[in-house]
Amino acid sequence: MVFSSLTFLYVFLPLCIFFYFITKSITVRNIVLLIFSLVFYAWGEPKYIFLMIFTVLVDYVCGRLIFKYKYSPLSKVYLAVSCIVTLSSLALFKYFDFFAFSLNSAFGWRINILGFALPIGISFYTFQALTYVIDVYREKVEVQFSFYKLLLYVSMFPQLIAGPIVRYSDVDRQLNERKTTLEGAASGILRFCVGLLKKTIIANYAGELCSKLIGGDLSSLSFLGAFFGILAFTVQIYFDFSAYSDMAIGLGKIFGFDFPENFRYPYIARSINDFWRRWHITLSSFFRDYVYIPLGGNRKNWAFNMLLVWLLTGMWHGASWNYLLWGLYYFFFLMLEKLYLKKPLEKAPAVISHAYSLIVIIIGWAFFYFEDMAKLREFFRALAFNNGFVNLTEKTIIINYLAVIILGIIFSMPVIQPFKNVARNLLGSKSHRAMLSTAYVLIVGCSMIISTAALVGDSYNPFLYFRF
Repeated sequence: MVFSSLTFLYVFLPLCIFFYFITKSITVRNIVLLIFSLVFYAWGEPKYIFLMIFTVLVDYVCGRLIFKYKYSPLSKVYLAVSCIVTLSSLALFKYFDFFAFSLNSAFGWRINILGFALPIGISFYTFQALTYVIDVYREKVEVQFSFYKLLLYVSMFPQLIAGPIVRYSDVDRQLNERKTTLEGAASGILRFCVGLLKKTIIANYAGELCSKLIGGDLSSLSFLGAFFGILAFTVQIYFDFSAYSDMAIGLGKIFGFDFPENFRYPYIARSINDFWRRWHITLSSFFRDYVYIPLGGNRKNWAFNMLLVWLLTGMWHGASWNYLLWGLYYFFFLMLEKLYLKKPLEKAPAVISHAYSLIVIIIGWAFFYFEDMAKLREFFRALAFNNGFVNLTEKTIIINYLAVIILGIIFSMPVIQPFKNVARNLLGSKSHRAMLSTAYVLIVGCSMIISTAALVGDSYNPFLYFRF
């Protein structure tokens, strides 16, 4: 089940909200959220729900043992056990077949391919479970003595399958005590509807354009077809993923949780370093705090630490060589900026530094998009005018979807921020609050109508990060 489905919008979510708000007991509300979260996850793959519960159980037991023996060397043993068991499921389901196939191809070995389907959201909930047990060991959070609360934290459906990566420290107090207000719920509903519009109107149609231009045979792909194809993917992946984060944050607010922001207009970045401070913020901060800094950060072996982080970042996104290349690609440019380009980029006119960043980012998405190395080569040949500037079929397709690309470019910039500032200023008087409330209702109503119409009339509705 995904947020942008009619089943979720008109059956699952209304039922969840109804049962959640008919009681004021925080314990009952937590149980309601847990039940609905488990149903949400089991909707597509019921057998893998036991894997997630087992992961949480291991971390729950190890967390209690780490707390019990916190002044003993045994605490490190239990931390190691937790990390090994938690990461082993990720290694088995996501990476075993990739490495087995690669070793078989390289050395002629005959390692059996397991062929397991990748459990939904395993990369996200694995990292979230790890933040709990590591922070208990570091004494940054209190140990959780209630198993169902820890399971609720990991399985909570708003952020379960595509983030943001919510650390236990972000919500530990809110699991026990939180306020659910009408104002917060209204803000959450509005945020959810904005995300839903981004997904159904911009991301889905940009994805269609991308699929039509570079999703099939590339042997006759022209320069303009390649350029608009990867530009469409640039728009799609941002609006797809940021839309999911918007909807997750909005749902969290409805139920009284404050989830961290995951995007801050990454395409306005003036450097690649700036881009990664704005894109998938919770993943970047996870690798910084749980890998880069523990390895020594900037104090020692910083180049190796960065290399390892970006290899892991690439592999986290998928078990394929293109993701490793994508990680190394960004490692190269971040090293380049750290050693040589930092000051020149700071002194350069904004238009130059911004253009540099966009070119690097857009080309980088090609490594992310094409898992087939042969197709990646064909794509770059097309960008080198190997098949001419444009052909009639591609020209027609581009014209038909041009409005979506323009909308994507406009709304990838902070054009809505001035309206938010005006709205905050209007909250000072009752008459203005009433006017804003009416505007909120109209925006939510129109968003639901437009999004529903788009979902009913279009079968193309993927979530790119659904199985990460």
